Amino acid sequence: MKKLMVCLGNICRSPLAEGIMKTKVPENFVIDSAGTISLHEGEHPDKRAVKTAANHNIDISKQKSRPITRRDFETFDKIYCMDIDVFEDVVSKTKNEEERKKVALFLEVLGDHENAEVPDPYWGDMKDFENVFQLLDKGCDAIKNQILKY
Repeated sequence: MKKLMVCLGNICRSPLAEGIMKTKVPENFVIDSAGTISLHEGEHPDKRAVKTAANHNIDISKQKSRPITRRDFETFDKIYCMDIDVFEDVVSKTKNEEERKKVALFLEVLGDHENAEVPDPYWGDMKDFENVFQLLDKGCDAIKNQILKY
């Protein structure tokens, strides 16, 4: 199983989702994250994301931001997007229906299609990062349950 978590800059939501997901699945699973923009390429996650993860005994401090690539559509069996804008950007990069079917909104896994966006905490405070962590944790549990029943 190979899962990719995608947000805008790959410094807040998707690094948290990657870190959380890695704690829930066997080590042989490939879990990664990327962004739709390269503005933060090579940077570590936002310090607030790192601190929030650390508060839950998850270390994301060594992750580095990277943009999504063409190869990701071949490598990963599912690509989870944090919000509608990211989803639409990722879908626009697909070259066929097979790739398109790999792309989903992250929180759709919870069955609530009306509120399927993970809010971007970048302009917020530590409380916003904690709220995002809790949403991502629920989503990762649901993804894990889907994966492990196969």
